[in-house]
Amino acid sequence: MWDPAQYLAFADHRARPFYELVARVGAEEPRRVVDVGCGPGNLTRSLSSRWPSAVVEAFDSSPEMVEAARAAGVDARVDDVSTWEPLPDTDVVVSNAVLQWVPSHPSIVEKWAAALPSGGWLAFQVPGNYGDSSHRLIREVAGSALEHVFRAEKPVLDPVEYAELLADCSTVDVWETTYVQRLAGPDPVLEWVSGTALRPVRAALSSSDWDAYVAELAPRLREAYPRRADGTTWFPFRRIFAVAQV
Repeated sequence: MWDPAQYLAFADHRARPFYELVARVGAEEPRRVVDVGCGPGNLTRSLSSRWPSAVVEAFDSSPEMVEAARAAGVDARVDDVSTWEPLPDTDVVVSNAVLQWVPSHPSIVEKWAAALPSGGWLAFQVPGNYGDSSHRLIREVAGSALEHVFRAEKPVLDPVEYAELLADCSTVDVWETTYVQRLAGPDPVLEWVSGTALRPVRAALSSSDWDAYVAELAPRLREAYPRRADGTTWFPFRRIFAVAQV
């Protein structure tokens, strides 16, 4: 289950990649713009501001996120990324930090690109930090008993692999950025991953086992990402972006 409040605890850090992604979309007057995996809807509203004449469609697989988006004034619905297909008038599809949760997403990306009308835009970004200390420690502390909650294969592709998926599009723009984020608080990296990467672990554990897991993980994250004298912590976060016009 997604927790919108936990996810929004770092709203500014999570928003920046979205804005940098959408800035590369060159659509001028799209008919329909779709936010795939809209989350709590805080970023979806900017799509309506960018393209006021467009129909903005928004959905997420989490009922909790959709409820939060609706409370924020976004006409969102519950839907499944893996089965959704763009309508014929869809000119822009945006997916922000969603596809890493979908094992079949490379084929989905190809399907979406093929379904968009000529001149349509597809833009997505995914985290590229699965080899970093944060994710390594999450797995180490979980141990073999929780191996089933993690995917065996790499959750995302390399930038060149995404470019190859979109090679038949008229324009392809793929890049990666490492944001060195300045986080605050006694356990800021733990708080960050609690809103995303730790969700499967939390769902698999009882309350007491979860408390024990966090008690072991927290000091290891503090060691890997030491707190500075001013109380802040540097947290490098790599993200992979792809924007294509069909």
